[in-house]
Amino acid sequence: MKTPSPLKIKKMKLLRFGRDFKPDDEVILRDYLAIERTRLANERTLLSYVRSSLYLLLGGIAFLQLEEFPNFKFLSVLALVFSALFFIVGLYRFVLLKKSLKRLYYMSESKNDN
Repeated sequence: MKTPSPLKIKKMKLLRFGRDFKPDDEVILRDYLAIERTRLANERTLLSYVRSSLYLLLGGIAFLQLEEFPNFKFLSVLALVFSALFFIVGLYRFVLLKKSLKRLYYMSESKNDN
């Protein structure tokens, strides 16, 4: 079996955004509430990414419409690229944390059932 290179390991850690939490003890009500707060914060963060993405999209389209300033074409394309990038990164982080929270929630449920 081939071991991954140190650079590949660093890259994989970067894409996970540090979501390697595993509960050691039994999860109590306070922890359930913390999970719910984290879930709501995750949704709020996704909405802020979407909002920023839409602002950049509108700015990019507005710069494209300026015919008197042809030098703004590069700026408009840059704003459109960053708009797509913000949306993709926000969606990726949302899905990643949602999966992590589901795994944590189900792990805590299985511990409580035993």
